[in-house]
Amino acid sequence: MKRSSRARIGATVAMSAVTLALITGCSSEDKDSDKGTGTEASSSPTQAAKALSAAELEKLLLAQGDVKGYKVQAGDDTLPKAKTEVKTDKAECDPLAWATAALAPGETDAHASNTVAEDKAASATAAPESVEDAFDINMTFVGLSSYDADGAEKAMKAVNDGVAACSGGYGMKAAGEDSKVTKVGSAEAAGQGDESVAFSQDVDMDGEGTATFTTEVVRKGNTVATFYTVNFASLGTGKAAEIPAEIVTAQLGKLK
Repeated sequence: MKRSSRARIGATVAMSAVTLALITGCSSEDKDSDKGTGTEASSSPTQAAKALSAAELEKLLLAQGDVKGYKVQAGDDTLPKAKTEVKTDKAECDPLAWATAALAPGETDAHASNTVAEDKAASATAAPESVEDAFDINMTFVGLSSYDADGAEKAMKAVNDGVAACSGGYGMKAAGEDSKVTKVGSAEAAGQGDESVAFSQDVDMDGEGTATFTTEVVRKGNTVATFYTVNFASLGTGKAAEIPAEIVTAQLGKLK
């Protein structure tokens, strides 16, 4: 991918995570069937479970100091605030797009999100040698959502079903920009929590290659956590950034 395109993509990070990752950086300013995609669901959901509020979820998000070597920032300025800001041309694909944007993949209004990025500045011994070096940093968008009764299980099923239904791709619009996911496939989940699923998505980069992204969705009780990692320098190479296991472990450790 061309250096200028990486710079433009990096510049869009303040707009939204979806614009940054699933849109090709055209701003002038510059993931099988539902089997085998994750851990098996709990056979007896807690029907009496009550959803946590958005404020309660905010307190459960990772905070600065929770994961060594990472900086934690509130996601209010970089992530979509509502599902209405992320639209797809296939309803079955909505949960995938929402999970990627750190929004609730299921039916609930209780959600919170933030970003967790590598803190390379703390260990850097010299200034970056190129634009690629400057953008060679992993940023993970983390979302939490909570559900009444068996809503969390239904959210996980919606994601699993979406992986199968959207294997041929889908169109998406976010922050006023159109993008095209050309392929969705299952990916290996970390196997944590009560249930987990991971999927990869290939995105057309306006003729400058294909960007591949991996999203992981994990249920713990009636709370669902989503993880999506972007490495700016690898955009357009077809290589997906790996979701740091330490971030997943640390975040799930804070959930009840």
